[in-house]
Amino acid sequence: METLLEALNPSQREAVEHIDGPMLILAGAGSGKTKTLTTRLAYLIGVVGIDPANTLTLTFTNKAASQMRERALKLISNEVSYPPLLCTFHKFGLLFLKFHIDKLGRSNAFVIIDSDDKKRLIRTLAKELKIDLNIAFIASEISKYKNSLLSPELVLEKAELPDYKKIANIYVKYQANIEENNLVDFDDLLMLTYQILNENPELRKETSHRYQYIMVDEYQDTNELQFQLLSLLSSEHNNLCVVGDDDQSIYGWRGANIRNILEFANNFETCKTVKLETNYRSTEPILKAANTLIEHNSTRLGKKLISHKGTGPEVQLLHSLDESMEAKAIAQEIQKLLESGTDPDEIAVLYRINALSRSLEEGFTKEGLGFKLIGGMRFYERAEIKDIISYLRVLSNPHDDFSLLRIINKPKRGIGKTSIEKIQKAAFDAQLPLYTYIEKSIAGEVAGVVSKKITTALQELLQNIKLLQEALSSDLGNFITLFEESMKLKDHYVGMVDGIDRILNIDEFYGYFRDAVNKNPDLSLDGFLNDISLQSDQDQIEEDAITIMSIHAAKGLEFEHLFVIGLEEEFFPLLGEGSNMEEERRLGYVAITRAKSDLTLCYVDSRFYKGRRKMIDKSRFLGEAGLIQDTSLKITKQAAFKKGDLVKHKIFGIGRVQAANKSGKEYKLLINFGGNKKEILSSFVQSI
Repeated sequence: METLLEALNPSQREAVEHIDGPMLILAGAGSGKTKTLTTRLAYLIGVVGIDPANTLTLTFTNKAASQMRERALKLISNEVSYPPLLCTFHKFGLLFLKFHIDKLGRSNAFVIIDSDDKKRLIRTLAKELKIDLNIAFIASEISKYKNSLLSPELVLEKAELPDYKKIANIYVKYQANIEENNLVDFDDLLMLTYQILNENPELRKETSHRYQYIMVDEYQDTNELQFQLLSLLSSEHNNLCVVGDDDQSIYGWRGANIRNILEFANNFETCKTVKLETNYRSTEPILKAANTLIEHNSTRLGKKLISHKGTGPEVQLLHSLDESMEAKAIAQEIQKLLESGTDPDEIAVLYRINALSRSLEEGFTKEGLGFKLIGGMRFYERAEIKDIISYLRVLSNPHDDFSLLRIINKPKRGIGKTSIEKIQKAAFDAQLPLYTYIEKSIAGEVAGVVSKKITTALQELLQNIKLLQEALSSDLGNFITLFEESMKLKDHYVGMVDGIDRILNIDEFYGYFRDAVNKNPDLSLDGFLNDISLQSDQDQIEEDAITIMSIHAAKGLEFEHLFVIGLEEEFFPLLGEGSNMEEERRLGYVAITRAKSDLTLCYVDSRFYKGRRKMIDKSRFLGEAGLIQDTSLKITKQAAFKKGDLVKHKIFGIGRVQAANKSGKEYKLLINFGGNKKEILSSFVQSI
């Protein structure tokens, strides 16, 4: 063990040898946080003599838990009779509930339902209550409520807007249903664990005494419920050691609360803070850009990464006219790397917005480069893009039954599964293609099998199809505008959890169509569809391939040669309602620190934006990272609160932010407290 301690740098060793009391290990990117955490666990067990049963180490993924357990056990020279408990938050909740769910009057023979089961149940309840809202959105809101410790009754009482009242009613029915059937969903694993500990002081004391030493990985990603649960688990001893990096907090959109790490020292008295600032991954120029960029954030604890590797190539900027030229230039640079013997697995291209992958996919395919797309579907395999393509195929060939069935109720026209099955059977019996049968049934030439309301909806669909077919033959340039006005596909996706991303993908496709027409005025719809088929049917290459992925998916990974595309205003940083400039900047920091030796940041003069080609400005992040000198680039501060956030006030209780405006050194928030709207300064409320 002494040899292992000697292998640590002074900060890592300080963290490992700290035993009692709360500790925050502020671990910068590539600073050896996993090594520090596993060595500390081994130190507690193998040197201090702590019983493994008195330790609890929590992570966010099963993979991380498995790797850390394996590494820690290898470090312990003396064999342990049983391994320490090292698992995800939710696995801990499951183990706890198996022993203690009876405190809620429930049997431990409960069944966990997955996200598909959850959506099926919500869909059934929504149908019963005659509520027509997006199911994924409802499921997401219920998850947010549970992770904010908001009961169905409280949500129902406080809901003001009509849609949220509907969701509250579904939440009440949903929770009653799963309790009656002794089911638990993913969020219940933590919410019920918290509830039991909070309502049973003796059990809380007993559990806290059992887990004398608690460690948490990736603490910056914890939410309100996880913070409250950790507070109860450590309540008897405060031996809580958390490891994280406030500069890599990039999951605010899914509930992570950066205040947990920023305010850890305030929440746990006598907290010791250790900063791991030596970076073992990247060269000096890369870290200089990362440090310079992140220093523009105001809500951070502050640290500066120092390169252990030393000097290296300067960060490169790649400037292109448009996304096609960008993809071609990157492909050519990658070809040079491959010809020099570079392993393809050491090369990656990252982007902020999923829609940007299309130009890369097409550019790399044209250049014959093998690539793998990580953490997402290929552009033409995404549901919203398949919907548009299915519409175009029906316009080209109305007898394409497969495509017609896909779009017959998208957006929703009230044509349910039963009605579609009736129409299919009638068309089969009449030996007619689906489209022809619908046409004849509307004209009264064959017997109809659906209600008048559905017949009217089908008639409107066919009229729109004929209108668009005429536009195809006369004005292909304005066709796509008319298509969206007629079909309103964006409306179908706007309410979904990932609706913004899906609409950006749709805009990317619309822009691509317009561009194809502009470049080739003689282009036919069939020709366009054939080109797409060639792109979308490329084999998925997994081995010896360049990696293309989003920055979110790249967190925790590293690459020798890295390209980051889309460094333009409105693309990276992403601007608009709901965007958070500090989180965007943290994403930039994460992107830069994935690079080990070579980093190229790419920007273009024009790109598709909301379906049209537009001249765009280079990203402010290039100036903030010290990579270009441009006085027109502004340094921006962003509110820690944004529209839609749930907040808590000492007097008024829980409310939802409706607006955030600068007021001196802080922000004035317009908050709706269950119908009682108040303007409150941000320092007087806490984010939930």
